Amino acid sequence: MKQFVDFIPLILFFTVYKMTPRTVELAGHSLTVGGVFSATAVLIGASVLVYGLIFATQRRLEKGQWLTLLACVLFGGLTLAFHSETFLKWKAPVVNWLFAAGFVASHFIGDRPLIQRLMGHAIQLPAPLWARLNLAWAAFFLFCGLANLYVAFTFHEFWVDFKVFGSLGLTLLFMLGQGVFLARHLQTAPADQPASKD
Repeated sequence: MKQFVDFIPLILFFTVYKMTPRTVELAGHSLTVGGVFSATAVLIGASVLVYGLIFATQRRLEKGQWLTLLACVLFGGLTLAFHSETFLKWKAPVVNWLFAAGFVASHFIGDRPLIQRLMGHAIQLPAPLWARLNLAWAAFFLFCGLANLYVAFTFHEFWVDFKVFGSLGLTLLFMLGQGVFLARHLQTAPADQPASKD
């Protein structure tokens, strides 16, 4: 469930983006609602609100959440400042590639791959399987970044749909595949038993 909280700002962005642009009066100011620029403002505000609430309740954000928040504020801010959606189109590829780089770097930095640090409390795997799973995550994020970049700059009319539903669909499929792969390794035995040797 925690992973899907990250999609709340994206869903709000999509909703506002799809609205027919209209002008509304708010505190004596005329604001345009609908389209990419008002949707970007909503994305920034929703990201700050969602991650702010998580930080207020948990007293911390995960590194990936900090990265997502920073990317929303940076790329969204540049989109609004320069009135160009090109900056926003680069957000998803850059964030995905930074995640991929983090998974790859964890093979060389620290004593365990990143995926083992994230999931090691729930399952036990032999070191070679942790390494394979970690590389699978790196490849997944690399692919997602390339797919987002390709769609954003090739199929302009569909890039927001893909950003929301394509990214969510790819994530669900990948996690389903990972779940099938890991199902027999879930910890059902006491933690002091040795790891599976497959």
